[in-house]
Order: sequence, then structure tokens, then C-alpha cells
Amino acid sequence: MPGYPALPGGIAYGGDYNPEQWPEEVWREDVRLMREAGVNLVSLGIFNWGLLEPAEGVHDFGRLDRIVDLLDSAGIMIDLATPTSSPPTWFRTAHPGARLVDREGRVIAGGSRHSFCPSSPAYAAASERIAERIAARYAGHPAVAMWHVHNEYGWANARCYCETSAEAFRAWLRERHGDVAALNAAWGTTFWGLAYGSFEEVEPPRIAPAGQLTALQLDYARFSVDAHIANFRRERDAIRRFCDLPVTTNFMIPNCEPMDYWRWAGEVDVVSNDHYLDAGRADNHIELAMAADLTRSVAGGRPWMLMEHSTGAVNWQPRNLAKRPGEMRRNSLAHVARGSDSVLFFQWRASRHGAEKFHSAMLPHAGTDSGLWRDVVALGADLRGLAGVRGSRVEAEVALVWDWESYWALELEWRPSVDLRFRERVEAYYEALWREHVTVDFAHPSADLSAYRMVVVPSSYLLTEAAGKNLRRYVEAGGHLVVSCFSGIVDENDTIHPGAHPGALRDVLGLSVEEFHPLPEGGTVPVGDGDGVGNGDGDGLTGRIWSERVRLAGARAVHAFTGGPDAGHPAVTRHELGAGTAWYVATALDPAPDGTDNGRDLRGLLRPVLDLAGVPRPRDLPDTLELVRRGRHLFLLNHGDEPVTVRGVSGTGVFDGAAHAGSATVPAGGVTVVELAGDT
Repeated sequence: MPGYPALPGGIAYGGDYNPEQWPEEVWREDVRLMREAGVNLVSLGIFNWGLLEPAEGVHDFGRLDRIVDLLDSAGIMIDLATPTSSPPTWFRTAHPGARLVDREGRVIAGGSRHSFCPSSPAYAAASERIAERIAARYAGHPAVAMWHVHNEYGWANARCYCETSAEAFRAWLRERHGDVAALNAAWGTTFWGLAYGSFEEVEPPRIAPAGQLTALQLDYARFSVDAHIANFRRERDAIRRFCDLPVTTNFMIPNCEPMDYWRWAGEVDVVSNDHYLDAGRADNHIELAMAADLTRSVAGGRPWMLMEHSTGAVNWQPRNLAKRPGEMRRNSLAHVARGSDSVLFFQWRASRHGAEKFHSAMLPHAGTDSGLWRDVVALGADLRGLAGVRGSRVEAEVALVWDWESYWALELEWRPSVDLRFRERVEAYYEALWREHVTVDFAHPSADLSAYRMVVVPSSYLLTEAAGKNLRRYVEAGGHLVVSCFSGIVDENDTIHPGAHPGALRDVLGLSVEEFHPLPEGGTVPVGDGDGVGNGDGDGLTGRIWSERVRLAGARAVHAFTGGPDAGHPAVTRHELGAGTAWYVATALDPAPDGTDNGRDLRGLLRPVLDLAGVPRPRDLPDTLELVRRGRHLFLLNHGDEPVTVRGVSGTGVFDGAAHAGSATVPAGGVTVVELAGDT
């Protein structure tokens, strides 16, 4: 597999460049300003299929040749794209059977990108052909550093429900299940008498009366991911017939729920990701950190690429808030701190036309006499100073389990509570650990977990028998496991594990659940100390969404419900198993909503588990201070309104050359990066 692209200047800096939107006289100004800003990489050609192939089989590369050569003359490297996320209008006219169809059977109109069926043979042939022509022409060009296939797979066409997709799904089912009897057994079709007599009788999960087979829906989700991966492979392999440079496609972690990026990870040479801040969230810097940690984990801990983010406001949120002073810098450097070897934006020059004309860019409509442009230039200088970070890794001693299949399964219809949402619990546990200054990885439940002192399972409603055994082995070998409520309930087919809940985790947790007790909307339950063995931090805990009747079978109660339907029964348990411990939390606990550290919240509950696991972390910092170590560099990001002094820091400031002999002070809203001294 080709390695990470070799780029001048260390950290890659730049963004999507769409010169076809502008007259050629603007191009030279663009290149001059790119050099001023320190840009060393642009993603080129993402949306120009219709220009490169104005009619089927007719190609014109003149414009692209000229811009590639111009960028090369300026020393700017290119992430060269295949433009296949936006087929030309002639393709739609010539191949009406390739049009996207939604769950209600409606043919989706054109006039936007992604309006094609991912299972279309016509699309497969046309996309492979244009990818091959581009690769054959530019494979040896010195400016091309890497390849960018498609753009944001699954953004608008994650699943198509046309007849072509139905036929492809049936073929996929034959490969997965072998025969229709095995399919019926896996899907539990004896329920409601829905057994299939042949694969030809299977329909995609189009709009249907309530209670549609959940296993059908899960398999269709898996099939749809595989359809997109097949399209990527086809283009990637076309490129590799001419070139061995790295090939990627830009993921959308964690905000493209239909894509299972664990399945995608092995297909790309370098993982790249698009992340856009949710401007309306007060804690959006924590969500950004989570996205970066998850992306790094999908990359297997290797450096990854931030392929797109925004300099300021986007154009598609309900209220497109501009970033505050210093926020773009903090966002960018937080991604680098958590493993990215690039800071790339959508896009270089703000568009005058189309849906994204109000989206921010590196070069805004206001031009170079603007605060945003000055910030872009300053960030380029910062990144040149971080060249030594490139290629280094982030090490974590705690992992959170994340499984896209569990995400899909939990959010299907007819669950015990509409308030049970996959990301709700994941984000609660992530926030608690972030505020404790603990850097985390994410892991698939079947992955090797032996490197982690502590593993948290916040939302694994779907958990295979094999994954349950994997978690048990982890604990027996000395690991410390924390499991949140409603986990380990069903297998890969959404079939409940035999026996009492939580079937896949009963043994490792040393308990069973007799009955679920979802709470009414807005309802809460009080939680206090259990049988006298708690540490006292549980007094005043409040659960939301959920409680359940826990029966101990080897575990012991640490905290108990003191009210609600399960008053007097365990709310938090601990089970000694082998050389490790397994903890269970039978309700939804949260970090304090204002970040207050009073010990009476989820953060306080996790603290003794972190201590037992021996997870090191600073104890005297405000939780507005983000601290991440990457290799020999310590990143300190202050999200608060007051300066923060961090003790125990010795080394040299990357941006100012300041010597730090035991402490570093981070200004309000600022970022300090220290290259650590000696063996620190």
C-alpha cells in the first residue's frame, strides 16, 4: 500500500480549488495568493466531469492541463480528483435508469450532485472510464502528490431503492446467506408469517406499514455500504493501473451515519475526513475532538488528513454563525493535535454561484483586506512551524467502543424509548473523559483491546456473541470495562440473545436485567450509594431516559436507585473477573451541564474507574483547557475566557520559541504548542 503523500513544508495546507468557476485571468492571482498564505496542497478537479467529458466519450483536458501546469510552476502540489460525485447532465439524459430513487419510489431530480444510483452499471462504466482517462494523462505529472476519488460517498445517495438496486441486493443476499432458508432463519421471518420462498421475492426496505423486518433493513444498510465501496475500488484500481501514489476519498466522520467507516478503512491508502463545526452547539469544540479521535481510530492510529473544514460560517445549517476570533485557529490546530497531518478547507476562493455561495472560504468575498484572510495567512505560518509534528502519533490508554451497525440498529423503529439514541450516550461518555483531560481512541467491539487500560461501551445495543467474548477476554486479562445501559441486547440480525438481558454481556458484567423501565419524557431517577462500598461520590447522581431492574449474579452494587420504578435496586455495579473489573451503569448519567466538577455526575462516576485502571491525567486544570500530546509535542488549547497556566511543562514553544521550564501559560482563546524537552 502506498504511504502518506510526501509534501514540502510538513503539514499540508490548502483546500478545494475550483478554478473552473473563474476566468483564467483570476488563476494567476489565485496562485500568487496561495503562495502568500503558505498553501502547499490543493484538491483539484472534484466537480469538473462535465467539462472534461462534455459529451459521452468526448474529452477535453485543455483547461485542466493549464491549471495543473500553473500550480506546478508555483510549487503547489495537487490532490487530483476523479469528478464522479457529480455526473454530467448528458449522463442523466442518456441513462435514465441510473437515476436515484428514494424509499417512497420517487425518482430524484437532477440539478445537484449525487443524484445517481450507486448500483447502476451505466454509472460504473462511465465513472471507471473517466477515472482511467484522468489517471492515464496525469499519472506522471510532478505536481500530482495523491489521488482523491469521488467526493463524500453517501452524502445524498447513501441508499437507492430502484429496481437495479433491488436486483443487486438480491445478488448480495445470495452471497451473504447462501440460500433462502438461511436468510429466513437469520431474519426471523416466521414472525408475522413473512417467510420468503426465493430470493426473487425479497424487496428493498421501501416505505411499508409499520414493523418492517429490522434484519432486512440492516442487511440493506450493509449492502448499500458495499455498493459504494465497490464504486470506489473500481476507480482506485483504474488509477493504480497507471500510478502508485496514495489514493483516498473524503469520509464524513461522524456525521454520515449510513457509511460504516470501519469497513471503508482498509480500502484507502490514507484516511481523510471532512468535518464541519456545528455552530449552534456550545460544546462544539468537544464534538470536534471526538470526530478527530474517531477519524484517527479509523486510520488505525496512523496520521490522517483533514480534507475539508471551514474558515468561518457554512451555508447549510439553520443559522450559519461565523466563527469567533481565534476559533478557526483552535479548530485547525485541534485536528492536528489529534493526528491530522493536514489542514485543508472547503474551499480556496468563495463561490459567486450555486448552493454554496454563502459558504466561507480561505479567500472570502471581502478579499485580502479582511480579518479572515489575515487569519488564513497567520495559520499558514503556524503550520510551517509544526513541520516536526508530521508523521507522529497520538497515544491513548482509554478506548470507547463505536460500531456503525449498532448505530443503525438502535435507531430503527419500535425500540423501548425514542430517547435512546446512539450518539447521545457516546457523546456523554466522551465529554466526561474530555473534561477529565483523557485522550481516547475509538475501537470496534471485536478489535484487539489489549493496549488499553480502560474500555467504555457507551452504546452497543447490537453486539455479536464474538464481540461479547472479546470484551470478556479483555477484562479477564486485566482490563477495566465500563458498560452503559441497553448494551449487548441483540446480535447482528437484531435478534435478542438467548436468556435474560444483556445476553452478550451477562457473564462479563455478573448480572442480568429483569425488566426495562424507560422514563417518561423529561423524567429522571435519583441515584445514591449502594451497599456501603461506594466512595461517596454517588450522592446526588441523577439518571435520565432509562432505568432497569438489575439482578446481581456475581457483581456487587456500588450505587443504587433511590427513587423511581427501580428504587432500592442496583444502578451501578462492579464485577471482579479474572485480573480485571467490569462496571455497569443502568441509567443515563451525564457530565454536569455547565462543566462544574462536583463529583456528582458521570465524570465523577468515571474518576474512580480511571484511577483503578491507572490512567494518568492532570488533576488541577480547568475543563476549558484541552490538552493533547502528539509525539514530542504538547498541544494546549484554551477554550475559556481566562489564561490558564499548566504545570509540569518543559520545552520550547513552537510558535514563539519561548523556553518553558516547568510551566506554560495559555492565553484566553489561544493555543500553545510545546516541543517537549529530553525524556518528558
